[in-house]
Formats: sequence, C-alpha cells, structure tokens
Amino acid sequence: MSLSSLDLVEHILLNNIKIDLKRGLAMSDTKTMIADLVAKAKAAQEKVANYTQEQIDEVCLSAAWEVYKDENIEKLARLAVDETGMGVFEDKLTKHKVKVLGVIKECMEAKTVGCIERDETKGLSKYAKPVGVVGALTPVTNPTATPASNSIPILKGRNAVIFAPHPKAVKSSSLAVEYLRKGLEKVGAPADLVQVISEPSIEATNELMAQVDLVLATGGSAMVKAAYSSGTPAYGVGPGNSVQLIAEDADVPDAIAKVTMSKCFDNATSCSSENSIIIHHSIYAAARKELEANKAYICNEEEKAKLKNWLWVPNKKGVIGLNPAIIAQSAIKIAKDAGLSVPQNTRMLVVEGAPTIEDDKFSGEKISPVLTIFQYKDFAEGYSILKRLTDYAGTGHSCGIFTSKREYIEYLGENMKSSRIMVRQPQAPANGGNFFNAMPSTVTLGCGTWGGNITTENIHYKHFINVTWVSEPITPKKPRDEEMWGQFWAKYGK
Repeated sequence: MSLSSLDLVEHILLNNIKIDLKRGLAMSDTKTMIADLVAKAKAAQEKVANYTQEQIDEVCLSAAWEVYKDENIEKLARLAVDETGMGVFEDKLTKHKVKVLGVIKECMEAKTVGCIERDETKGLSKYAKPVGVVGALTPVTNPTATPASNSIPILKGRNAVIFAPHPKAVKSSSLAVEYLRKGLEKVGAPADLVQVISEPSIEATNELMAQVDLVLATGGSAMVKAAYSSGTPAYGVGPGNSVQLIAEDADVPDAIAKVTMSKCFDNATSCSSENSIIIHHSIYAAARKELEANKAYICNEEEKAKLKNWLWVPNKKGVIGLNPAIIAQSAIKIAKDAGLSVPQNTRMLVVEGAPTIEDDKFSGEKISPVLTIFQYKDFAEGYSILKRLTDYAGTGHSCGIFTSKREYIEYLGENMKSSRIMVRQPQAPANGGNFFNAMPSTVTLGCGTWGGNITTENIHYKHFINVTWVSEPITPKKPRDEEMWGQFWAKYGK
C-alpha cells in the first residue's frame, strides 16, 4: 500500500471517529435534556401526589378550560393547519370542543383518589394511586386536540406528562402545552406537571420512553411498536381502517349523511374515518345518489387508476406506500394533483372496490377524503366483505353497521375481531366517545391483541391510576366437590 493510500485510510478513520464522537455527544445531550424534563416532572408530580379529589379536580377543570375556550382553540386550530398543512380549521375547533368537554365531563364523574371502590360482601377495597410520569407521543394529524384531550385524564390520576410532538407539529403542540401550563398555574399547581420536548427527534422520543414510568402512544404503527419495545409499560393503538355495513333496512339518507360527515371531517385525519362502506344491493343505487347529493364524486375506472397512481407512490427506497402529499388534504386538491377534473364543490372522492379485496390498495386506510364502496347480496356476503376488509388492514380497531335488526348487530358483536362496533353512528365522532353514545371519551383507541395492543378499551382516566387491592377476611364459602362436578359426573362419569 502506498503512503497516499495510508493517508487516505487514516483520513477516513479519523472522519469516522469524529462522526461517532459527534453522534455520541448528541446522544449524551439528548439523554441529559430528557433527564432534566423527567426530573422536573417527578418533582411536580410529588407535589400533587397527595392532593385530595377536590384539589385534583380543580386542576383538571382549570387546565381543560384553557384548551376549550374559544380564543385559545382558535389560535391552536389555525396554527395546527398552518404548520402541518393538514385538516380543516373549522373542524379542528369542533374537535377541541367535543373532545375536551367529553373528557372533562367523564373525569369529573370519576373518583381517582383514596378508596374508589368497596365491596362489603367480598371484603375488598380498591385504592387509587398515581402511575407517575407519562411520556405521551402525539401525531402530526392531531397536534393540538391530542395533548389537550390526553393531558386531562393523565392529570386526573395525579400524574405528570411530557409530550413528544411530531417534528412537523412542534409549534402547535407546544402552544397547547403552554395553555395547559397556564391553567395549572392559575390554581397553584406546578406548571411542570405538563411539559413538551421543544426539539423533538427520534432519539429524544426513544429516550423519553426509556425514562418515564408509562408511555402513551397515539399515532402510527411504527410509533406504537417503538413504544412497546421501549421496555416501559405502554398503551398504544392499532392502525385504523373503519368500515361500515349498510343493511337493506337502513335509512339511506341518514346513513350516507353520517358517513359523509365522518369521512370528510378534518379531511379524514381521524383513524376512525370510514375507508369503505358495504351497501346492500337493494339500496345500492339510492346510496350512490345520496353520495352524489352529499357532494361526493364517484370515479370511473380510468379515474380510479389515476387516483391510485397518486395515492400510492414509491419512497426513496422504492417501496410503494401512501403518498404523504395526500394525507388530510381536501378532495379538490387530491383530485387536481391526480389529474382528475371534478366539480369545485366536491367534498369526497369515491371509487368502487375490487372483488379481489386483498389485491386492491383502495381496500385499506387512506387518511384522506377518499371512500371505497362495495355492493353485497345478503348478510353473509356483506359480513364476508367486512371481515376481509378488516383483515386486510385495521384488525381490532372498529367497524359499524346501519341497521335495526338485532340478529345482524349481535352477529357482528359475537364474531368481528373489532374492539368497538358502532350501530347507526358515524365512526369518526363515535368511536372515541361522544354525547350521543356512552363510549369513554378519548383520542386513543386500543385494538387488543388483534391490533398488537395491550387492551381493547378506549384509553381514559382509569388507565392512568395504579390500584391497590385491600382484602379483609370473609366467611369461607368453599364449594363441595359434588356441587362443582355433580352434573358433569352424571353426564361423563368420574
């Protein structure tokens, strides 16, 4: 090897060492930054750990008001749209109003301090305790409503929270945290009960998950997998792909109006927005007319092909995936960018689904006002399509049905691998709880083991308390063997 070659090798090695040193220093800085936030959170949490129920309820009310009152949420909604380029300003206002009010109502009705349950017959008492510091990961699609809604149930358990915002939404998420902190200070609670990572990164989020007591991951599947791999207890969500079945007895105008409202709300930023509807053949023509009356544009096969080529594009590695440029954009913009000519009042783009469901990308989640429609002949076929769509994407998340037939409702309840099934309701506003149903109010939807999650429940205040069970002795009630196995023995013998 010549001297010049040796010099070159040495130069490369030195550069690599410098890069490694810089990376090491950056990681060290990140670890220190997160440790500082966690230390502040722990100190703040210790100050409220012995708050009475009345005191912590006052904290929740004050924080919630700051992310509910009009002048603040107008700024939050505007900044969220301007910063991310996603969603609809007016819809984000509505989302704040509905979600925050629903969450605070539920929290005010709950007990999370001291003895929260007592069963004299069983001699059991349950006492609520804080979980500590929660690390909450927030999505770019809902950068203000998510921290606003998640912070209240976390505070309700006398906990602290540190939000890890999406890098493309750090300003709007930080403003939401700023308002929440003002609410805390107003009632004399430590502001550091709610904090935010001001310079978010993958490294910072991973470090946060490693240092906190509990992780709450609201966002994409990659985020949730990282949360479950962090070594810290975590609540996560599964991917959405909500599907509605519209039965022959459905009120067609009502069903289509609700689906349209749900699908178009905030340009489909919600994981609960319908991605497909399955319509009974006897009302299929009427449903199409209603879709058009609700300003949907139904694409022909040529237009569907153009739309497909714009919705799914190769990334830098050549892997085909959902085009980031279409996420939470208006139907008009998506159509224009795809090369389609549609009426200027178009709210939603509609395509007919392929019989080969598993080979058609339109069968999955689209995170945009693009809806796929299917036709079926009888309930067995409709259920088969529903199951195949859900298995294609969104297992464990949700589905819905427009019908009044108990046998259909009960069949779905018994057989669908969905954590929530909405009956005659729009999925987006219904799944996470609303004033027209009794679902727990949340922006974080568990999907059970079907969706790779720990729970099928809507994540709310009860998931942010530890519970101590106190057992006192009772009169023994030990059954005799004959009581347990008598009938079994009579049928099968001993």
